[in-house]
Amino acid sequence: MAWSAVTSAVTTIGNLLTQEAIYLWGVEEQVDRLQTELKWMQSSLMEAETKQSKDERIRLWLAEIRELAYDAEDIVEEFALKIGSKNKGGLPSCIKRSACCLKEGWVLHETRSKIEKIIERINDLVRRLQAYGVKELKDRGEESSFSTERRESRRPYPHIMDDNIVGLVDDTEGLVKVLKNESGSKFVTIWGMGGLGKTTLAKKIYHHSEVIDYFDHLAFVYVSQPCRKRNVWEDILSGFKTLKDEDRKKRDEELAEKLCNILEVKKCLVILDDVWTSEAWDSLKPAFPVATGRDSNSKILLTSRNRGIVSDAEIRELKCLNDEESWELFQKIVFPQTGNIIDVEMKKLGENMVKHCAGLPLAIVVLGGILATKNNSLNEWQKISNNVKSYLKRGKNQEPEDVLALSYDDLPPYLRPCFLYLSHFPEDYMIDVDRLIQLWVAEGIVSSKQEERDGGEIAEDVAESYLMELVERCLIQVRERDVATLKVKTIQMHDLMRDLCLSKAKQENFVFIVDQSNASSLSMIRKVRRVSVHEYFFIQCIKSPNIRSLLFFNEFFSEEAVERSLPLKVLNYVEEHAEDDCNPLIWILSISVISTMALKAWGIWRYMFNNFQLLRALNYEGTTGDSFAGFKLPSDIGNLIHLRFLSLKDLRFFWRKLPSSLGNLRCLQTLDLRVDSYRIHVPNVIWRMEELRHLYLGFDFESSSKLKLGTLRKLLTLVNFNTKNCYLKDLINMTNLRELEIFGPFNIENFNEKELGENPPIIGSKYLYSLSIITLGDESIDPKHLAQLLSNCTSICKLSIRIRISELPEYHYFSSYLAYIQLSCCNLEKDPMPTLEKLPNLRILELEENFKGKEMFCSVQGFPRLESLNIGELCNFEEWEVDEGAMPSLQRLGITRCPRLKMLPEGLRFITTLKELKIVSMPKVFKDRLEEGGEDFYKVKHVPSIIFQNILR
Repeated sequence: MAWSAVTSAVTTIGNLLTQEAIYLWGVEEQVDRLQTELKWMQSSLMEAETKQSKDERIRLWLAEIRELAYDAEDIVEEFALKIGSKNKGGLPSCIKRSACCLKEGWVLHETRSKIEKIIERINDLVRRLQAYGVKELKDRGEESSFSTERRESRRPYPHIMDDNIVGLVDDTEGLVKVLKNESGSKFVTIWGMGGLGKTTLAKKIYHHSEVIDYFDHLAFVYVSQPCRKRNVWEDILSGFKTLKDEDRKKRDEELAEKLCNILEVKKCLVILDDVWTSEAWDSLKPAFPVATGRDSNSKILLTSRNRGIVSDAEIRELKCLNDEESWELFQKIVFPQTGNIIDVEMKKLGENMVKHCAGLPLAIVVLGGILATKNNSLNEWQKISNNVKSYLKRGKNQEPEDVLALSYDDLPPYLRPCFLYLSHFPEDYMIDVDRLIQLWVAEGIVSSKQEERDGGEIAEDVAESYLMELVERCLIQVRERDVATLKVKTIQMHDLMRDLCLSKAKQENFVFIVDQSNASSLSMIRKVRRVSVHEYFFIQCIKSPNIRSLLFFNEFFSEEAVERSLPLKVLNYVEEHAEDDCNPLIWILSISVISTMALKAWGIWRYMFNNFQLLRALNYEGTTGDSFAGFKLPSDIGNLIHLRFLSLKDLRFFWRKLPSSLGNLRCLQTLDLRVDSYRIHVPNVIWRMEELRHLYLGFDFESSSKLKLGTLRKLLTLVNFNTKNCYLKDLINMTNLRELEIFGPFNIENFNEKELGENPPIIGSKYLYSLSIITLGDESIDPKHLAQLLSNCTSICKLSIRIRISELPEYHYFSSYLAYIQLSCCNLEKDPMPTLEKLPNLRILELEENFKGKEMFCSVQGFPRLESLNIGELCNFEEWEVDEGAMPSLQRLGITRCPRLKMLPEGLRFITTLKELKIVSMPKVFKDRLEEGGEDFYKVKHVPSIIFQNILR
């Protein structure tokens, strides 16, 4: 952590010296010397951080260095804020205005003095570190048992914890039978201590083919701690695909009744993962018919560490693995390719280490993750074995969970802050990887290792490699991957691993978390640089002007905040008579409530913008999709000139116009303007933010003039671009663009219809890998315009089109690297298959409401690498012909709601690679043809898994 803090300070100071030199007028020499001293300190820190777990003195010194680095960064940035921001163009103001000379002279003197004190503290600390022997240790050439350099290349490491089901096969099959038994218990509880694999088992059941086939609806919901019943009910309805916008506005009783009715009539399976207390279950019960004495065809599966959550549930206890199972799981993690160990000495060491895990799967997986990074070195295994023994000897009670702490001690310094940053997120939170990486980069936790020239490794690439190292070490669990690139999209932390993360973060004073344990009694927060808000509290409690990041994971306003502002009787009256539009008192009281909330929101915003002027990250992650945030965003936001990350996603403002002072945020790297307000007005100031790397415009935004974006040459992500409010020509300047989403109309002005090759190129980036064109209205795109756009996208591997288009461009306009294509709501007049089947690397194809015709044809050798094909919502589709030899690699085929399709094509019987056939919402006569004894059974009898869902009578 000290190493990371110093590295961040060196990077920030270096950027100010090179890019924003005018901000440091008068102190350049002192700042340059400070940076040099910090760089020298870095060389001593890498080794010291690997030894801190073994020596309390080093740990205390490192804590002091961390605070020293933060202070150094604060001093330089505060000076830039006081002097540089006032003099953005030209000479310093003391030359222009003699009245300011004394004031600015004092600031210069004060800053120089502070820097000298910092340098003195640095020299003193470095001397003490060297006196302890860190430098000599390096000089003797002794090797640390911990990696201090990031590996540039790594061996393939395909495992994900949830794929390792050692010891769970019998449990899976047994539970599937219980759930399918109509006369059996309606409640089943998977019970056991943390880390045994309860969630893993529940997920295997959720994805089991027999379960999918048997139940009408399925939902898998993570129950957070504390339990929020409304969120759980909404998540269940969302899993059933029955949650509507009006449901979010219903009272709790109405929402519970809707869910109860569905569970009563339909055959559903609800899996509630990680229910901690009986009180949590009691709060959820009103939505479950069996729990309220009503009959039901549905089943409820819970996972819990508490045996007695549901008194009449059938209990399935998970136990620790035996020695044989423990060793099998360990080998799967450490040797994913071969699955077994060869070296006799390593096997002996491994068996001894596995015993310390006491059969706890999570501990075995984490230990295996550590050893898997050691490149099968006997010497490294011996060092880890010694560390396991010494670590456990320090505690009074040797628990298998103690092995988890080794995973942190083994982390190289550059990975430690990345891991600790995960403590920001609430329990069971599904973490979006793109957002996480953007926050890492914004806070200086990760930076590029070389200049960002064409082909150079940018900070996001470095951050992604760090993330994958955490995955390989089994510290985080992969939940979702990108279908085209297979890159990790979302991750999650196991409860025990999160507990470790929280403990280490608290020890390092890394972040202050406002949660249920401290939100109500909180008086003030001092000397903290990161705050993560999980529960509503008065932001004015934060008295630290040096706060760097503020992340919200709760409602901007809670019921508690409103209740504190207005009498409870008033609020109850408004809620009870909300639908009485003719009652003037309701109008008056409603306006009073809204006005009170708006004034409080205004106060919150202004306090943040005027008191936290060193903020680098301000992020809002709502829980319900939208949150009232006041009448408008104050112009004071322009004070946050050091801000790198700003997200206003899902916030709802009554005033639709964003302030032009946003243009002051010249350091912004990520800007998310996807607010919930209808047609938000965006000022034409974004062009000033030349450091922008990720820009998310509103779904339906407007501007008084077209936004100028041509200066954003560092942009990697551009979302909700359209040709109505933006200049198409600006895309040519974005030479680093990787992801482009066009929302709304796409038109090319002055397009040469006769000489297509004479039209200028549109995309200027050779790195673009993802392109989406989406609209929710009736807009259409000219096929020639799409062809012109695609002709420059030579590297894309992912394409999504959701807009009307009469026909697809010829296949040579599509990138040969395309691995994923989604076409929906296109209403194509011509069969798309003859074009798409020529794409050599297409692996996944999804067609939904895309074709108005009656027939589709796949020819010999078409779709050579296609693995997954989904066809849905084709109302006119009647006949599908597949030649023998077409789709030779197809593994999964899905047909959904194509009512006129008479039968599956004859050519399917030649596709021997087909593993799964899923038929959803099709006529019963179609299903009957495919079942054993049916006319078409011979076409699919070789398919191992055939699933029928929601068959129409």
